[in-house]
Amino acid sequence: MAARSATRLGAADMTSLVLAARGLRAFADGFIAVLLPAYLLALGLGTLEVGLISTATLLGSALATLAVGRWGHRFSIRRLLLAAALLMAATGVGFASLSSWWPLLVVAFVGTLNPSGGDVSVFLPLDHTVLAAAAPAQSRTSVFARYSFAGSLFGAVGALGAAVPEWLAACDMPMLDALRAMFLLYGAIGLAVWALYLRLPDPRAEETKPVAALGPSRGIVWRLAGLFSVDSFAGGLVVNSLLALWLFERFGMSLTAAGAFFFWTGLLSATSQLAAPILALRIGLINTMVFTHIPSSLCLILAALAPTVELALGLLLARSALSQMDVPTRSAYVMAVVTPAERPAAASFTAVPRSLASAISPSLTGAMFAAGAMATPLVMCGVLKIAYDLALYAAFRRLQPRG
Repeated sequence: MAARSATRLGAADMTSLVLAARGLRAFADGFIAVLLPAYLLALGLGTLEVGLISTATLLGSALATLAVGRWGHRFSIRRLLLAAALLMAATGVGFASLSSWWPLLVVAFVGTLNPSGGDVSVFLPLDHTVLAAAAPAQSRTSVFARYSFAGSLFGAVGALGAAVPEWLAACDMPMLDALRAMFLLYGAIGLAVWALYLRLPDPRAEETKPVAALGPSRGIVWRLAGLFSVDSFAGGLVVNSLLALWLFERFGMSLTAAGAFFFWTGLLSATSQLAAPILALRIGLINTMVFTHIPSSLCLILAALAPTVELALGLLLARSALSQMDVPTRSAYVMAVVTPAERPAAASFTAVPRSLASAISPSLTGAMFAAGAMATPLVMCGVLKIAYDLALYAAFRRLQPRG
């Protein structure tokens, strides 16, 4: 009995550490997603360059995630998480100290900046693997919901930090220096995340042995990955940095107002993710993913065509109340339809196509913005997401989780 209690306590501690690290990273991502386009515009770059930088960040994250899925089994999860946290710290310092286009593009590609509202970094499959191992099957959806909730909640609070540069500028600090200071803060948070991951236990010898990649669930995983990539390509058209840019260019919104808006969108997303496992118990994982996603996409399309800022913001807030309910259910579904040995590979190989697909989109949005087609990316995003939802429902509504 004592041994069992110690095992449960160890699993709970590991879950708490991962959730705390996720919260810190989300806080940093929250203000960086809003400030990134403002910083690049302040450096004299244009909307196309903002889109290309966003593409570089997502493409680099996708390739890093692919490397983890292909070769990560040679290293412990703890070691990989520690390396990723140090890379986060270096990314913040790099962006704060550079001004030229090409060096910034390189740092964006190699580093961990996240221009989106969700977690698309190399941390994601590693965290998911730790959580899937620590959580029993019956509570796995709730654990992933807590993980997503922590990301949305702290990302929302972090978005309020986008107002800090304007406050510092009001105190006679040059605006560019104030923006650079926020990237240094991002790097400091990376060190705090490193300190948290340092407390994860060293794996036992048998846990470090190479495990098989995808096996009996290979077909399921690749079908899911293909569909998820359509969803992510669509989502990449309106990642938070580009949505902030749209608000800046379309309605002349200030950093403070944009930060407040993203706070409320993040708060609504966080709240909805807590409801996701309750709804999933009633109607199932796939139904929860699809039946909440389609209305949110319709809200996005209508927001793109809204004539006033008030109506646009109202529709975008309604979208946020629904659009992220598929995140914990999707993660739980992937972990549930594969064997336990395949979970690390499944997490990586469903994340990689999503990241690669979403990496293409921001540069397209930047080009459309530069051409004056401000509503087109939002409408495209909504239409593609609805197509994804219908295809997912048709393909997987009868495939039950393994447990």
